[in-house]
Amino acid sequence: MDKIRIIGGRRLEGTIPVSGAKNAALPLMCAALLSDQPLHLTNMPSSLHDIRTLSAVLAALGVQVTMPKEHDFILQAKLIKSNIAPYDLVRKMRASVLVLGPLLARTGYAEVSLPGGCAIGTRPVDLHIDGLKAMGAQIVLEDGYVKARAPDGLKGVHIDFPKVSVGATENLMMAACLAAGETVLSNAAREPEIIDLGECLIAMGAQIEGLGTPEIRIKGIKKLHGAVHSVIPDRIETGTWMIAACLTGGTLKLKNARLEHLTALIDPLEEAGLKIACEGTDIIVHRNGRPLTGADIMTAPYPGFPTDLQAQFMTMLTLCEGSGMVTETIFENRFMHVPELCRLGANIKVHGHSTIIRGVEKLKGAEVMATDLRASVALVLAALVAEGETVINRIYHLDRGYENIVEKLRACGADIVRLSGGE
Repeated sequence: MDKIRIIGGRRLEGTIPVSGAKNAALPLMCAALLSDQPLHLTNMPSSLHDIRTLSAVLAALGVQVTMPKEHDFILQAKLIKSNIAPYDLVRKMRASVLVLGPLLARTGYAEVSLPGGCAIGTRPVDLHIDGLKAMGAQIVLEDGYVKARAPDGLKGVHIDFPKVSVGATENLMMAACLAAGETVLSNAAREPEIIDLGECLIAMGAQIEGLGTPEIRIKGIKKLHGAVHSVIPDRIETGTWMIAACLTGGTLKLKNARLEHLTALIDPLEEAGLKIACEGTDIIVHRNGRPLTGADIMTAPYPGFPTDLQAQFMTMLTLCEGSGMVTETIFENRFMHVPELCRLGANIKVHGHSTIIRGVEKLKGAEVMATDLRASVALVLAALVAEGETVINRIYHLDRGYENIVEKLRACGADIVRLSGGE
């Protein structure tokens, strides 16, 4: 099993190209199931394991997936050859459940294995299932599969989510595009990735209003057509590099980034000591020269502070003057990185859904283990500033969400190398 070795203490200086957003790309790929015509996606984070896994899931359903060049995908579901998304593929990633809505809407039947992915809480698919049932689907859970039927098609309905869910909003928005009548999604997710999916669906002919608001209205039509769509930049990767610049004290230019997608991150980073400037589609970040200052954050659905940046921000607080608090409101068990940061010398106490981080003078390198995607990159950030050598095990989590992370960091001066299992 591969690992990463980092010798800490170097400032990051240079330019990092921000990849397309994985969390936008995955539902966009599933949208190809809604039409028999080609969907051409550009700015795809094509090397990520999750993208490859979903490509295999879609191929198993009959979707033709081609890559005319590195970051371009063309997906065409001319004929659906299978209505079953099998366990051996779906178990590898939770986002595979996003084929459920479009497959059911297109064919009237879908069988999807209950999904896998990061082990950070329960994250049930109940909201997806309840929404599809409200639209007229007959659904049973058997043998670890969600089996859904809608022989007469789906019907438009008003769905009021009991809590905000990005995945359920995406699944039901796609399904509603081919449903009879109007579907209203209340308490819908407002993430940029939702807007990106909606704009792609509109380009395919869908009738959607209210993107970016808590109420989305979709008027179903009989058929969608193909489209060309560019995936938005990854705001979580962008935020990770902004935190890295603040932590290491260097200056980074982040190319192809959108600061407007990270408004909740700006104030706490500026409070901690980061200077932020924009040049067109680039963001330039550097520390103000003073010691890091503690700050408090609480995760919340968009436009609140992203849960996917919580671990990275906590890592930065380990070296701040004074203390900071991080409160997690989205997922359970999302502090699994805390014991590993403490192995490096961090002073962190967990109190239920909150942590108190008291800044220490320095972190020291050690051998640590990644527990999930965002925890793994938090350990990378910690290793960049830790004294001596840090070895991070189980880095396959990183490969799910960060394109070419070793190469990007090395180009900015980091002493980082990827080691194969035998080294």
